[in-house]
Amino acid sequence: MEYFSQAFGEAIRLLLSMNPELYSIIGLSLGVTFTALVFSALVGIPFGVLIALKKFPGKSAVVNIINTLMGIPPVVAGLIVYILLSNQTGIVGDRRLLFTPFAMVLAQFMLATPLMSGLTYNALKSVDPLIAKSARSLGAKPWQIAFTMVKEARFSIYTSFIIVFGRLIAEVGAVMMVGGNIRYNTRVMTTAIAMHKGMGEFQEALALGLILLIISFLINGIIEIIRNRGGDR
Repeated sequence: MEYFSQAFGEAIRLLLSMNPELYSIIGLSLGVTFTALVFSALVGIPFGVLIALKKFPGKSAVVNIINTLMGIPPVVAGLIVYILLSNQTGIVGDRRLLFTPFAMVLAQFMLATPLMSGLTYNALKSVDPLIAKSARSLGAKPWQIAFTMVKEARFSIYTSFIIVFGRLIAEVGAVMMVGGNIRYNTRVMTTAIAMHKGMGEFQEALALGLILLIISFLINGIIEIIRNRGGDR
């Protein structure tokens, strides 16, 4: 217990010291995570709505693929991005995008988009189908029906943001593979924790882990406040 209390004290000391490197790591962690989260929402939510509300041949296969990709191992996503961006095998290898924040965002986007689509699909499938039938009988257009269904499922969709954010902010395998944990360039909280653990600096690693938990707690609190305000309207 004393070891954890010392690590907590070290975490507070690091936060109050205003260490430029620490805040650079925190900033990059949040920047990569939120960028991937936003783009995955822009792609994943409309796609989830589409497959939930539309009937088309092969729909069950598409749903099965999404469900499978929701659990894609991070190292697999990292490997795919690595191959795409590699100077030797990548189709855009000459752009030198490997070991950059862009590569990290792309890897997290690949992890987040199927998860966002699947959660959105499940959220809409849980909505009472009578709502869509009633809207259709009143002459609502397809986009109006979709909007109504999304509004009914908004609380579950808000929850999907929390779930996806939690997976991305804690991800280490893919970002380590395509980012390289380069100091002042691609080092984020999780790769820094892994680095300190590998060097035997367990107290420093645990302190960074506690800082990451504090950040996640604050971000999730903000999302929950937004969710509650959305429900009041």
